[in-house]
Amino acid sequence: MRFDVLTLFPEMFPAYLGQSLLKLAIERQLVDIQLHNMRDWAHDKHHQVDDRPFGGGPGMLLKPGPVVECVEHVQQLTQQPGHLVLLSPVGRRLEQPVVEDLANHKRLVLVCGRYEGFDQRIMDILKPDEISVGDFILNGGEVGAMVVIDAVLRLVPGVLGDEQSNKHDSFSGRQRRLEFAQYTRPRVYRELEVPAVLTSGNHEEIARWREQNSLERTRQRRADLL
Repeated sequence: MRFDVLTLFPEMFPAYLGQSLLKLAIERQLVDIQLHNMRDWAHDKHHQVDDRPFGGGPGMLLKPGPVVECVEHVQQLTQQPGHLVLLSPVGRRLEQPVVEDLANHKRLVLVCGRYEGFDQRIMDILKPDEISVGDFILNGGEVGAMVVIDAVLRLVPGVLGDEQSNKHDSFSGRQRRLEFAQYTRPRVYRELEVPAVLTSGNHEEIARWREQNSLERTRQRRADLL
């Protein structure tokens, strides 16, 4: 799977791209991540990509020219254009069904916003899939792009060491419940003991306990999912 990230700050990504799971996926050529600096499409010698909003107001907006022309160039780098995602607080919320939908595409083009946002004509021309990572404001879309990559990455075949790892994740599966509680050694820590059923070796009982625990957790913490 290929990710093209359009950003004003590509220097934010090298450390992220070098972390374990993602690094291995890149080395095994399961994932390809390309960075593109939108400043390279600015129209003046100072590489200005933002300007004051018409009508007044605080902050600066990203100008349409550099963003639109960068996207158009990047989309032509492969035979088939990628699914265009624009990270924006006014987009649809990133939830696991959205992640699963994004993972069905072979290529994602992620546009990272900055400052007070985008000139509306960028959306009018490009008609991107606007996605928000949550009901809060970040300084830019770079962290949001990393969130999208991280979430989609887990669904790319071959990336996880155990292909069952993502089957029981919270919000995964048809029921969209929270994941059940899990334990490891030691069996007792500060007088807290691992539930006996998990050490019983009875796989039917373990499966039943996990199902019930998942349901109880969801009811207590996220009843809106039920």
